[in-house]
Amino acid sequence: MRVLFLNPPYKFKISRDSRWPEYTKSGTLYYPYWLAYAAGLMMQESEHKVLLLDAIAKGWSFEETLKEIERFKPDLIVMETTTPTFSSDSYFAEKVKERIECKICFVGTHVSALPEASLRNGKAIDFVARREYDYTILELTNNLESGKPLKEVLGISFKKNKRIIHTPNRPLIQNLDVLPFVSKVYKKFLDIMDYRYSLARHPMVQIWSARGCPNMCIFCQYPQVFSGRVFRTRSPENFVSELEWIKSNLPEVKEIFVEDDTMTIDKKRIVKICKLIKERNLDIVWSLNARADIPFDVLKKMKEAGCRMLIVGYESGNQKILNNIKKGITLKQAIKFTLNAKKLGLKIFGCFMFGLPAETKETILQTFKYAKKLNPDMIFFQQAVPFPGTEFYNWVKKNGFLLAKKWDDWLEENGRLACIVNYPNLSNLEIKKLRDTLTLRFYTSPKWIMQAVLHNLHPAEIKRLFNAAKDFFTYFLSSNLK
Repeated sequence: MRVLFLNPPYKFKISRDSRWPEYTKSGTLYYPYWLAYAAGLMMQESEHKVLLLDAIAKGWSFEETLKEIERFKPDLIVMETTTPTFSSDSYFAEKVKERIECKICFVGTHVSALPEASLRNGKAIDFVARREYDYTILELTNNLESGKPLKEVLGISFKKNKRIIHTPNRPLIQNLDVLPFVSKVYKKFLDIMDYRYSLARHPMVQIWSARGCPNMCIFCQYPQVFSGRVFRTRSPENFVSELEWIKSNLPEVKEIFVEDDTMTIDKKRIVKICKLIKERNLDIVWSLNARADIPFDVLKKMKEAGCRMLIVGYESGNQKILNNIKKGITLKQAIKFTLNAKKLGLKIFGCFMFGLPAETKETILQTFKYAKKLNPDMIFFQQAVPFPGTEFYNWVKKNGFLLAKKWDDWLEENGRLACIVNYPNLSNLEIKKLRDTLTLRFYTSPKWIMQAVLHNLHPAEIKRLFNAAKDFFTYFLSSNLK
């Protein structure tokens, strides 16, 4: 069979695989890594003809994308979707069916959380592959080709007459070493210059060393609806071998970003990875998502092995709110961790949320003061957005705090995720105004500007910071702050 893995077109350059799927003011665009992993596995395990297309990265219109699809003549299209783009993606699928005779399978967090509603509302959707879909798509393709019953394929939902059938969930992959190096798939199908992470040196690649997260944060969508709360890892040897492959085969890459929900859960494993990087004499720069609970000695080994930046979800400066969201981190822990990281020269990108349960204007200002005290190299003040399938979504919907009525409401007209939570004592408009005002205050403070100048004297850092700042302030000048 001919199988197309497609990141479909949209009116904004949105990162569907991001935990924060929106058009960013900093020019970030994620790789379609889940599609790439599934495409790579199919090439590795079968003789099916495979193509991976990223219409977002190429800036293709609906018509341009349709022509590319017609050129390939797929039997099956595996299409990524998200909550804010679901309506558009469903409409595009209808346009595909008008021109091409094929089956369409939707994948991603949104349809994993709402498979039945997705199939009922998506006229052109034949299948939904729930949760991690690497092996699900492979088995679905094999059964479509051989004529075997679809009900034997684990992890799918599909239409049969007027009924919707849900097969049992597919067990999560335990041995991640069986998966292909996703960087090889990027090299075959994508142009790495099309992708950018404002935090990272350009060009960069995004890879995974583990899947799943055992932490219980109520707002985080991936562990709750997609990759699960069981932490599964690649062996240190397998992971470092991919780092080595990237160094040899993608020499233009200036930074590797490890996209794991939290790579640092297993401290002994991180130490082993760092040891292997040094033993193999890999001169690489890498960054990762991290919790504020890494001890000094582990941070030191990470720094020595080429780690440059930690993306840390601090979320709030109020301990009661941290407890409400089941963060499992104390303010005291986070302060100590931050001091240790700074002492070692590790850069920190701090993520904070406004509008979590029990939030008030006073607690938002408390979080702002906390952020100034921590003084990360970069910050992201974001409104808390409830995504389907999360505890946070269920809570705001049950209590009548959710403003959104349709999936399009998740995005504002400028492509940024909307403030769709409205509390009796804190409106969505207040949250939005505080978000934008405090972001601008943080980045225009003399203290931060001086730190930015002193900490970014490396040529690659100067270029990265300049590009991010240019995009950031261009966005704000064209926003409602102008």
